[in-house]
Amino acid sequence: MQSYDSQISAFVQACKKVAGYGLVQCSSGNLSWRIEPEVALLSASRSWLGELTAEQVAICEIQTGTCINGKTPTCESVFHLGILKSRIEMNVVLHFQSPYATTIACGRPEAYDYNMTIEVPVYIGTPKVVSYLPPGSKELAQATIEAMKDKHTHLAILKNHGLVTVGKDFNDAIQKAVFFEMTCQILLTNPNAKPIDAKAVKTLRQSGQA
Repeated sequence: MQSYDSQISAFVQACKKVAGYGLVQCSSGNLSWRIEPEVALLSASRSWLGELTAEQVAICEIQTGTCINGKTPTCESVFHLGILKSRIEMNVVLHFQSPYATTIACGRPEAYDYNMTIEVPVYIGTPKVVSYLPPGSKELAQATIEAMKDKHTHLAILKNHGLVTVGKDFNDAIQKAVFFEMTCQILLTNPNAKPIDAKAVKTLRQSGQA
């Protein structure tokens, strides 16, 4: 089997960066990274991203889902790989559970206008909402893949579960997650917060192509 030591090392550091921004807690959340057209790295099942080791990285075939290094990938590997298959312009999929965003995911996420700061229309656009489905299930994977397949969709809210975002690289995916968490914090802590007006949002989206 080909050696992917350098990519695995970079992946481990990215997982720790995700945790460093408070986007996951303990074993919550998971990450994937396309390292070749048909090969991806995924965090292992039940691993803590903040303490991930090279031994907790699964190497998987994107088309088949087959793990080629004997590890057990995250139980959400089906939607990770499915998103990578359908979004060839993106290389990273991040499933995260930051506090404020997850709080909103446990309520009525469709009721909010998330355009509180310029970062949302520029980098994220309009989040999709996925109804609650059992974690690790085929049904959740299919619904999440469907929600994320459009090139203008950069984030999905999984009800009573967490969030999924995509990126061209690690920083792109992490930045989108951090910006969305910031917006959710504003929504939940500032009763006087008002969104950007619709005309300005349209202009911002065009500038960012989100």
